[in-house]
This record gives sequence, structure tokens and C-alpha cells, in this order.
Amino acid sequence: MRRHPEAVGTALPPGSGNRIVIGGFRGTWADVSTASLPAVAAALVETHLAAAGAAWEHATSPRETLIAGAGRVSDDQAQELRDDGFTLVRGESIEPASQQREAVTGRLWLLTSGSTGRPKRVAHTLQSLTTVAADQPPRRWLCPYSPGAYAWWQVVTLSLAHPGQDVVFVEAAQLDSWPQLALAEGVTAASGTPTFWRQALWRSAETVAKLPLEQITLGGEPVDQAILDRLTALFPAARISWIYASSEAGASIAVHDGRAGFPVSWLDRDVPGRPLLTVVDDELLIDSAWSARGFEGPLRTGDRAEIIDGRVHITGRVASDEINVGGSKASASAVRAVLLAHPAVVWAQVRGRRAPIVGNVVAADVVLDGPVSQAELTGWCSERLPDYSVPRRLRLLNEIPIKETLKSDV
Repeated sequence: MRRHPEAVGTALPPGSGNRIVIGGFRGTWADVSTASLPAVAAALVETHLAAAGAAWEHATSPRETLIAGAGRVSDDQAQELRDDGFTLVRGESIEPASQQREAVTGRLWLLTSGSTGRPKRVAHTLQSLTTVAADQPPRRWLCPYSPGAYAWWQVVTLSLAHPGQDVVFVEAAQLDSWPQLALAEGVTAASGTPTFWRQALWRSAETVAKLPLEQITLGGEPVDQAILDRLTALFPAARISWIYASSEAGASIAVHDGRAGFPVSWLDRDVPGRPLLTVVDDELLIDSAWSARGFEGPLRTGDRAEIIDGRVHITGRVASDEINVGGSKASASAVRAVLLAHPAVVWAQVRGRRAPIVGNVVAADVVLDGPVSQAELTGWCSERLPDYSVPRRLRLLNEIPIKETLKSDV
């Protein structure tokens, strides 16, 4: 079991002088105004500015803190937090805890994305969230993630820990126009999910192409070769990385060679300072020092790992990848990869659909960027997949479904 990083006394963060841009606010971390948070506080925020203030206050005066977008916390969850000793802070509104308790100083709570059910609360520290140790070249990062999400904290801790890492935060109302914002603010590095990048390339490819990006990061969803190739073609000089990370497992895998999957030689490699990765029954297991407390490894991630041509590909959830078609096992991720390889398909989602005789057939939703018929898509799949895996139901969507998490797990 890897050692979990412990909270320590906090001096002024090294990145306190880094610039941050949030709406009309332009200043440094040290310029962010803060409210005085209680010792055990859940800051339920409406804006990135409020979230940044809470993060700065925790970083400079450790307490026990949860930061989350107000819309991500239901009334039932809010009451659970109060019952567990959290004072709820919503702007200037304070809702006292139902019962008082001692703070676990330095503890940071995160809510999981809820992709596979109700969001869970997991415990970290600034130390376990700060996963980049090496010095970094100066960059101005775009942060489009929901406040308090694991990926949000990855950008925030990078900026707090390393001088020269400025951040431009994207409020929810700016998500559709983020390329214009990034261009105006001189963004040189951007992190987002594959769905986030597909949406931008589909809607604003001309503006995206003008960005002076030096670093592009993808994560939060399976990263396929099609989206990596599109970004590489558009930004040949940029470093393009994909990261495997979750609130529970932490940031565990980072790949920078422009290829989907990671080398099979990384499996079962016991190297100090690196997570131990294993695959058991096609499921990825992780033992990492950066995991949340109580999730120390080996942690069953629930993610399917498939070895193809010497690479380990994370293709989706184990529980939902297999579609039983008349006794044959169709892989939803394999079908999705074939669809996304078509030059006119910008997004695809694959699932099983109930059908007489065979029990299920493969169905898919797709978003297109170009004239292509359903018959042509079916033919494309027929040439590359076994007959039982070919989608028998194709639904054309006018928009890419994208959630607050920037994922399309709908």
C-alpha cells in the first residue's frame, strides 16, 4: 500500500503571486477576497471567484473544507453535511452545523462526479491533490471545470504550488464561448475532457486553431486516438497529454506520446513514487500515494482495461461495456471507437437496446459534421466490426450532450 501524503503546516504558497482571471476579476491569488470560513465548512459556491477565495483561505489557514458548486449539492446532501458537522456557507448565508465537532485540520473534501450514481464525498489534503512536483515552464492555464471537482483542484494546486502558472477560469455561462475568452486572455495551456475538446473543435475550430497552445491535457473520460490525432494535427508543436485521474484514485497515469493507452510495460511496475497499476479480470486496479483517504490500494477502479498492440487502453466502465447480442458479446467501447474514426462523426455514444429474439441489439447516438447517411455509417461499421456489433439503431443528434462535469456520460 502506498503512503498517503499527510497534511502539514502551510506557509504562503509559492504560487501566491500567480495571476488569475475570473470574469471581471484580474489579480493574484493573494488579491482574492475571502470570507472567514468556520473551522469545518462546506463552501457551496455560485462562481469561480467564490471558490478561489475559499481555496486560498484553506491554503493559507488550513481547516476542514469542502468546496462544491451550489447546483451539485441537493437539499438531502446539504442536510447530511450539516448533520456531519459542516457549517454551510452560501455567499453571505450561513447555515450552522446540526452538531459541532473538532475539525480535522488540513482535510479537503471533494464530491465525486456522480457518473455512476450519487456523488460521494472523499477526503484529500492539499498535499495529496498537488501531484505535479517538477518545475514547470511559465504557462497561462484555462480551467473550465466545475468548482471543487478533482480536475479543478489539479489546476488550482498547480497554480498555487508553482510560480508562473496563471489561470483563466471559465464560468458556466462562458463555456460555449471559451475559445474566444482563451484567445483574448492569451491562454497557452488548456485542460478538458475529450467531450469538451470535441465540442470546441466542432463549434469553434477556427478560433481554437488560433490559440497559442503549448500544452493540451485531456482526462475524465476514455481518451481515443481520433481526438488525439485531431489535436496533434491542429497543434503540432504542443505537448498533448492524457491523464487518468479520479477523486478516489488521484492522478495515476500521465501519457505524453500522443498515443491512446499506456505502455503495457507500466503494468505491475513497482517504482518508488509511482502508482502500482495492475489489471485483473479486465479491470484496472491502482495503488497510489495520491488516492483519497480510505481508498488506498489496490483500488478497483471499475474501469475496463484492454491490451491492444502493447498498449493498455482504458475504454469505459466494466459494468456497461459488454452488450449481449444473442449470446455474442459486443463491446460498446469498440463500436464507439469505430464510429469516431469516421471523418464525419464528431461524437458517439453506444449502448444496448432491448430487441426480440436476440435480447439486445447495438444502438448508437451520433453527432455529425458533414453529409453522411445512416446507411453509409452502417456500412462503415460492417467493414470493421463483427456483424453482431454493428449498430442496428442509429440516432442523429443536433448537439453534443455535455454535462456540468464536461462529460457526456448520459
